[in-house]
Amino acid sequence: MATPLFNLTGKTALVTGGSKGLGKAMARGFAEAGADVVISSRHENELRPALEDILKGTGRKGHYVVADMTKRDDVKRLAQAALERMGKIDILVNNAGTNKPQAIDAITDPAWDEVMEINLTSVMVLTRALVPQMKQHRWGRVIHISSVMAFLSKEGRNIYSATKAALVGFARASALDLGPFGITVNCIAPGPFLTDLPASVLSAAEQQAFAGHTALGRWGKPEELVGPALLLASDAGSYITGETIVVDGGFLCK
Repeated sequence: MATPLFNLTGKTALVTGGSKGLGKAMARGFAEAGADVVISSRHENELRPALEDILKGTGRKGHYVVADMTKRDDVKRLAQAALERMGKIDILVNNAGTNKPQAIDAITDPAWDEVMEINLTSVMVLTRALVPQMKQHRWGRVIHISSVMAFLSKEGRNIYSATKAALVGFARASALDLGPFGITVNCIAPGPFLTDLPASVLSAAEQQAFAGHTALGRWGKPEELVGPALLLASDAGSYITGETIVVDGGFLCK
């Protein structure tokens, strides 16, 4: 590599929601930087080929775990399986997420519970399970994938915005807890990245409107999130903690 600052050789990363989109792109970036990787999602038929793509040509080791992030026992099992298979997890990327757009007076309890469980509670459960061994090693990187929707919102995004804003506060508090052990905790807040999730809830007109509200005039590509993720996952970002890096093509400033 051009600089050792971003070298992840000897590290192991776990990326939830790693079978496609932003999660897959980040996992591939970590493998290219020298890390072994574990990815998880609900669908084994997606995980198997995704892991092959992530590891192809890198010479790194990898593993996948089928886990439903709405179920706390599954999240605990994911942590246990990752540690048993890989021996340690140095880098945790809490990327799995979902969105159920509903106006405030139309929110259903099942939708609220599902989005909260996946976007927020599973992050707590998985982080809680993995930081003890990071503390033993006195090194770790925890990255929560938040959203620009933590800072602004849109009609019907009540639950989603609430969870993404909560991740920002959660990272700040955890950074204070874990800083003495050499562990950093940060958020990345992506803007318009046209992955499966926004494509499933936005009309073509809404997608065009989002692109027009960026300074660059376009949606982001998943691989454009790899650089910020590598910064926070490596020694290059060793003095960044409790922060949120916005990667939005200038969406917020416009």
